[in-house]
Amino acid sequence: MIHVKNFCKAYDNALAVNNLSFEVQGGQVLGLVGPNGAGKTTTLRALLGIIPSSGGTLRIADYDLAKEPLKVKQHAAYVPDDPQLFHDLSVEQHLTFTASAYAVDNAEEKINRLLRRFDLEKKRHTPAADLSRGMRQKLAICCAYLYDPLALMLDEPMTGLDPPGIRNLKDSIVERAENGAAVIISSHLLAMVEDICTHVLILNTGQKRFWGTLDELRDEFGDEKDGKSLENIFFRAIESNDDDSSREPETHMIETVGV
Repeated sequence: MIHVKNFCKAYDNALAVNNLSFEVQGGQVLGLVGPNGAGKTTTLRALLGIIPSSGGTLRIADYDLAKEPLKVKQHAAYVPDDPQLFHDLSVEQHLTFTASAYAVDNAEEKINRLLRRFDLEKKRHTPAADLSRGMRQKLAICCAYLYDPLALMLDEPMTGLDPPGIRNLKDSIVERAENGAAVIISSHLLAMVEDICTHVLILNTGQKRFWGTLDELRDEFGDEKDGKSLENIFFRAIESNDDDSSREPETHMIETVGV
């Protein structure tokens, strides 16, 4: 469903992501983790064509982003860590606009269901500018869910949510995957990753340190002394230099991207 092969992104001769390859199938939830500056948001934004790739192949739902960007956007959704909404539009107007843009069938029914699910019914006519941080996050998620994308990418989606909102969002992500969506969640919340993710991709300084299932991660980096704590495993993984397949000489990549 989501296929990334030899992806790289350069900014002013500096490689933000270097020769990254991974895939996410329908029904899988991939936890994208790594320290600040690891390349997580860059990867997600490039997958949707928000920023241009410097090299490699990005495919969603069998569509090549370089050749069919509109098809990719029709089948994918991205919720950034700080959603930029239309301040003067109400909650309902945001959803109505999204439904129109994506030609959503039974839009009114789906909108009402999402408003109930994410506790936004009482805010239906409230402008986005008057919403709390958590309510804006919920609205952006509702807009992403409305057209049932085959690929769903969420960047720090729990930001601003209260405990009930976090639980509800986690349940909804699992449901989306069970219904066939391929999901990527970028997050620093390792407990959340452990709760709902089937696979993990660990990045550090633009390099892939690990990609696989949670069990495979524990087998590779676990330690009997700490009971295979995901936090300790994470630190061991980002310090690892064992993933030779994720690294290519910088001179090769710079020539490829034409920087």
